[in-house]
Amino acid sequence: MTERTQDQTLRIEAFAQQYLPGAVRLSQQAGWPHRAADWAFTAAVSKGFVGIENGEVVATAFCSEFGDFCTINMIIVDAAMRGRGLGRRMMDRVIAAAQGRGMSLVATADGLPLYEKLGFRATGEVVQHQGIVTEVPALPEGFATPRIATRDDLPVIAAMDRAACGADRFAMLSNLFDIATIRICDTGFASVRDFGRGRTVGPVVARDAMTARGLIAASAATGGFLRLDTRPDCGLSDFLTAMGLSPVGGGITMHCGPARPAAKEFMTYALTSQALG
Repeated sequence: MTERTQDQTLRIEAFAQQYLPGAVRLSQQAGWPHRAADWAFTAAVSKGFVGIENGEVVATAFCSEFGDFCTINMIIVDAAMRGRGLGRRMMDRVIAAAQGRGMSLVATADGLPLYEKLGFRATGEVVQHQGIVTEVPALPEGFATPRIATRDDLPVIAAMDRAACGADRFAMLSNLFDIATIRICDTGFASVRDFGRGRTVGPVVARDAMTARGLIAASAATGGFLRLDTRPDCGLSDFLTAMGLSPVGGGITMHCGPARPAAKEFMTYALTSQALG
């Protein structure tokens, strides 16, 4: 679907594969590390929109649907287009696409005022850790080495994830098997995949912090550049810093609309990405 905006030189269209190069250009301009493959992974579980002016992608916005909930993400406006209300128009499109679902997003300080005007309220913080792995900690005593998951494990993995985040992310987790190595044990799972400058670990879902640390240690065993997005209340900061993954920023978690069910039994210790939660 194509929508003409009040600015007749610009149109808003549904995201399609042909727009990937333009989307990558925007994320590079914003200082994000996303490759075309990273955009494609998010787009596969999202309703996406692009702003087009003179044949060029000048804005993006995604609504990623997970049952009764969704995440709003990849909100980027070309620096040359700011001040024309385009960010608000893109947000209006993805909020309409959410169709009354509860919505979550991770905001920068610059985006916070707009999201607050649209009804979003701050709920917490995401902290990004990244760097070259300098030390892989030993697996915690009493923690059994996790095995590599297969697709036969997908129903169990999806159930753990749903218990932790309160959303049905079966389709996203299924797509992860195409691009990630997923490790599983009786008390949690963790995914590691190529992303940006190196690899990212997430989601990490576990019953307790010991399991989360063990899964992260196993996922980081090959070393190299690694990224992980977590929350301060997960208690992983010192552990990650000791591995060589320094805190380098993050964002403000925000929510609007119906709340998700409270986490039961499992907890999300690391996000799939800031876009997908």
